[in-house]
Amino acid sequence: MKITPANDAVGALVDDVDIRSIGDADFKVLRQAFFDHGALFFRDQSLTPEDHIAFAGRWGPININRFFAPVEGYPQIAQVLKEADQTANIGGGWHTDHSYDQVPAMGSILYALETPPTGGDTMFAGMQAAYDGLPDAMKKRLDGLRARHGNAHVFGTASPYAAEVGSRFGNGESAVQEAVHPVVLAHPETGRKGLYVNPAFTLEIVGLAEKEGADLLAELYAHILQPQYHYRFAWQDASLAMWDNRSTWHYAINDYHGHRRHMHRITVEGVALAR
Repeated sequence: MKITPANDAVGALVDDVDIRSIGDADFKVLRQAFFDHGALFFRDQSLTPEDHIAFAGRWGPININRFFAPVEGYPQIAQVLKEADQTANIGGGWHTDHSYDQVPAMGSILYALETPPTGGDTMFAGMQAAYDGLPDAMKKRLDGLRARHGNAHVFGTASPYAAEVGSRFGNGESAVQEAVHPVVLAHPETGRKGLYVNPAFTLEIVGLAEKEGADLLAELYAHILQPQYHYRFAWQDASLAMWDNRSTWHYAINDYHGHRRHMHRITVEGVALAR
């Protein structure tokens, strides 16, 4: 097994491994690399749904997704699908999965079944590298701040996005949730500090006036959107990517209209975050 950093900010490429048969010693190395780099990228993995579930189960309990339609016969696996005649995609904006949950999911493991001939890449951003790149004065300003996260505006029944994506979502209002988390998160596995706000689900900075909080979030987002904190993963059939929600953003680029893109996603439960 060979692990190579994708860049200095986020992600690592994992070669010469079949995740169906990875031994305990190599899995321990893989697990540490995941927490160190925030995302792992694999090529040429030949996975059945059972293989996918077995690999995910080695990382922790599986989160049964509340919103995505499941794969028939496999409730642990969510469909991430855009048909050739559809225009809206799933995940088409910078976000962090599950920040709206009281105990956010650790991460997701996404496997490509069918990819378009070009396009459909996923962008990743490293929240720990972005935090490290902040001026000391901003780090001091953020110390102790908390943010409120929610998902009703995205997944709720009144959401224009949910209406556009339509049948690819399952639940609506019964599954929406809010949570409050630190703006700067000490990673539960490594202790390394990273930013934990995102444009999709962060609603406000708790305790700040609305404009002050919105201006602060806009400043942080502009900082994170600098390209030195990003890595672009180009999918191929049988590729697999997994990312840590506590230390990354991601963004599925919607530039392949007229072509089908079909993925299977499993999400792994996380742990309570330090307040």
